[in-house]
Amino acid sequence: MAGTDIKSDADQKVGRTYPLLSPREVEALIAEGRSLIIVDQHVLKVDAWLPYHPGGNKAIQHMVGRDATDEVNGLHSAEARAMMERYRIGRIEGRWQNLLPPIQGGRFRPRVVDTDKTSPSLSSSDSSRTASPVSDKDVRQRRPAAAAAAAATPPPANTLPPDGLAHLDALTKQEISLDLSKYPALDAATQSAIIAKYRLLHARIQSEGLFDCNYTAYAIECVRYALLFALVLAFLRIKWFATSAFFLGVFWHQLVFTAHDAGHMGITHSFQVDTAIGIFVADFLGGLSLGWWKRSHNVHHIVTNAPEHDPDIEHLPFFAVSHRLLGGLRSTYYERVMEYDAAARFFVGLQAYLYHFILLFGRFNLYRLSWEYILLGLGPRKGPAAWHRWLELAGQVFFWTWFGYGILYCSVDTNWQRAVYVLVSHVVTAPLHLQITLSHFAMSTADLGPDESFPQRMLRTTMDVDCPAWLDWFHGGLQFQAIHHLYPRLPRHNLRRTQRLVQGFCEEAGIPYALYGFVDGNREVLGRLGEVARQAAILKKCQGVVVRGEMGAH
Repeated sequence: MAGTDIKSDADQKVGRTYPLLSPREVEALIAEGRSLIIVDQHVLKVDAWLPYHPGGNKAIQHMVGRDATDEVNGLHSAEARAMMERYRIGRIEGRWQNLLPPIQGGRFRPRVVDTDKTSPSLSSSDSSRTASPVSDKDVRQRRPAAAAAAAATPPPANTLPPDGLAHLDALTKQEISLDLSKYPALDAATQSAIIAKYRLLHARIQSEGLFDCNYTAYAIECVRYALLFALVLAFLRIKWFATSAFFLGVFWHQLVFTAHDAGHMGITHSFQVDTAIGIFVADFLGGLSLGWWKRSHNVHHIVTNAPEHDPDIEHLPFFAVSHRLLGGLRSTYYERVMEYDAAARFFVGLQAYLYHFILLFGRFNLYRLSWEYILLGLGPRKGPAAWHRWLELAGQVFFWTWFGYGILYCSVDTNWQRAVYVLVSHVVTAPLHLQITLSHFAMSTADLGPDESFPQRMLRTTMDVDCPAWLDWFHGGLQFQAIHHLYPRLPRHNLRRTQRLVQGFCEEAGIPYALYGFVDGNREVLGRLGEVARQAAILKKCQGVVVRGEMGAH
């Protein structure tokens, strides 16, 4: 194959030569079912790694056909990035133009079989860098079984009438147009310049030692945790149950910040060590699955605020942060249609008023998701993360033994007091759910296509919350979500120091940096929820008009 006698610097280091692959060849391989991603100008075939990836297979699937260099560097340790070299099958030249991954509906042209020859060949359009649109007829010819199955599947019960769909489409176009006017252009030159500036910023952050963990700060955190749990036991002993429950809720709230750091390898930067720390904190002390969180959260970092793909904004029937959720979208994460049914219509209509109230009970849902992940074995069953499932299971048994049996059953006197203890301890953790949703619910959910760079998308879909430095302990670093999304492995105690550098990058790149005070951020979220509720009311009227029209026609 052409170019096999040329070695890049990375090839020289590992002593291997990789063939030069054209974009058309990469497209054809993906059409044949291969999972290919681009990292550091190399083509990686990661099919064999999908079942073993500690962060779940879906995070990888959303990068198929795309340049994943910034996502890989942001989310992975140096050890993991070195391991990826074994999956290289080729290299590319020049800037890679991203394709739409199959999991997101991308369609790819297969090789053209020449009946006069014994081997397949590529089509004549080898220079094409994008997966070109194909007709429905072509798809049926290539995948008759899949097409037949799709044709046999009835549309979801909540399919909107044509007027409703047209209204949603108009809103989507309006949202995209607004973002295109506010953010840098999507042409190759502009986005390449943004990527170059982003990588220079990464090098500067690294040179200033901001990726180094502040272990003194963690020592202080551990003292705080110990003090909080001592207060839990002290008030439990004198039978001040509600007060004990309050401090237990604060204890859980604070613990999550360290579990979050460990899940991103932001403490020791060792995958196994940080994972063990995270499981101890999340499962043994908090009753929540770190593995479930990593599987969900990694997808969130890849496709932030995408209504069809990001599980962190897929909260029907309780919340809809985008009008697109009103049309019955299919979630690629949950692999089901998110029904906009009667329950959703009720809650979404009132979501601006129920937002803070519903967050009070968010922890109960996390228990459900944690047990579902562990019992169904949704994480890797082989590879370096296989043993995590059993450690998490042990952690859950330990948690429900000390909390469920030791505190609730043995230490609290009556069933009524037990109910109050559970309610108070869980409601007190509501600020955590507010902190998590605050940074995304009010931000853009528009899809600007595969040409948008990683840093621009992260800053377009994430806001930071402004607060005085003395309140950092309360927010736990989650107030710097925009910075965290740009550099997920950055230790949280260094996020404030990094803020000025990110602000300088945004000014230079021309990307708006969303920074709101805590109160103003809440107003923005409530405004977004109220706007989607108004659109839901308009759709309901559209449906009513169509129904009355059909009845009149008969």
